Amino acid sequence: MQRMLCQIVFCCALSVCLSGIASAKTLCVNQSGNGGCYSTINAAVAHAAPHDTIRVARGTYAEDVVIGKPLSLIGDDHNKTIIDATGLSNGVYIDGIDNAGLREVVVNGFTVTNANFEGILIANAAYVTIVGNNVVANDRNLNFASATCPGLPAFETSEGEDCGEGIHLSGVHHATISNNSVMHNSGGILLSDDTGTTHHNLISGNVVEDNALDCGITLASHPPATLTGSAAPLGVFRNTISENFSTRNGLQGGGAGIGIFDSVPGARNYANVVIGNTSTDNGLPGIAMHSHTPGQDLNNNVIVGNRISGNGPDTEDAATPGPTGINVFGVSPVRGTIISQNIISDETVDLAVNTPAYLDVHLNDFFGRKIGVANLGTGSVDATENWWGCAQGPSGWGCATISGPNVLFEPWLTSPFLAGTAEEHGH
Repeated sequence: MQRMLCQIVFCCALSVCLSGIASAKTLCVNQSGNGGCYSTINAAVAHAAPHDTIRVARGTYAEDVVIGKPLSLIGDDHNKTIIDATGLSNGVYIDGIDNAGLREVVVNGFTVTNANFEGILIANAAYVTIVGNNVVANDRNLNFASATCPGLPAFETSEGEDCGEGIHLSGVHHATISNNSVMHNSGGILLSDDTGTTHHNLISGNVVEDNALDCGITLASHPPATLTGSAAPLGVFRNTISENFSTRNGLQGGGAGIGIFDSVPGARNYANVVIGNTSTDNGLPGIAMHSHTPGQDLNNNVIVGNRISGNGPDTEDAATPGPTGINVFGVSPVRGTIISQNIISDETVDLAVNTPAYLDVHLNDFFGRKIGVANLGTGSVDATENWWGCAQGPSGWGCATISGPNVLFEPWLTSPFLAGTAEEHGH
């Protein structure tokens, strides 16, 4: 009898769940508002029920689209559906600050442009999917001369110098940001902890290029916003940055291809994975890790399988002695870092290290043939089992070299770790 009652309860619960899914409907938007469609995207959002789909016809929509419920917003297959946010804050704002517990939002198939701040802003939400969009020429309120962004919301605690970049995740977890083109904004894609912890997000397959003032992809631990009630930074952790193409970013303002940064004491930016990306021709190093003060956590990050070339030197307190592939800089000891299976070429310094900690560096291909590893600090580097550009290792003629103390390099690889790389680089 008890089992039968349980089965009845289960069946009733399942039927309620399925009826909720079945009741989800599709709304439409077109510029003329005919055929039973809405003429604005915000009107459709206002009338949508949770889990509805809104399909938006091609055309230009002058809106700041604010989403506070679970739904799918789908544009034209060829990004001919344009959200032109000229004079407005954002193109799309997924607002979990004013809609607690917001989750399961999809945005696909739009060109988002001309916003004063971010093209797409996601705050305090989960399980969001941003896929197949063009996010172009936003951050229009940036005053480059004064490095300020008038009107930026107070909860964005450290974005005055770049207006939040093209796509910004703050207080977001389990989101997927995939196959977007992010171009000509102040910076590309930003993950920060201003309004809450940002963790377990996937940033994958995006093309991030020509964002002139900042990094292509940034993970940054910031001071917490007042609304959090926290006195300490909340943390950016366990995010995966995978298979993105980041190029020509930060050429006017100084930005890395991919950056993992701690800003203030107590900042926490740990256990992130940067894997399989291409980072080329950026203003700062291809991949940069910075801890600028004592008492920060920049530990246990993994940099693996990336292709890096032609980037610039790091600057200021994290300065490197020339154009650099990867820079690990830490006033706080940067512990537990793994750097492996990266292909680095066309750099003066393939890897620069400056932190009072131990660093693991194995199975990388150093093709710069200048400085393979520069240890600029007091820590030690285990750089055994790397390819230094020739079979003789870093002591051989024409090989990449070692600069600085406490670098263990023997034994080394006698051929490139990854098949085909010698041919690709003319060796």
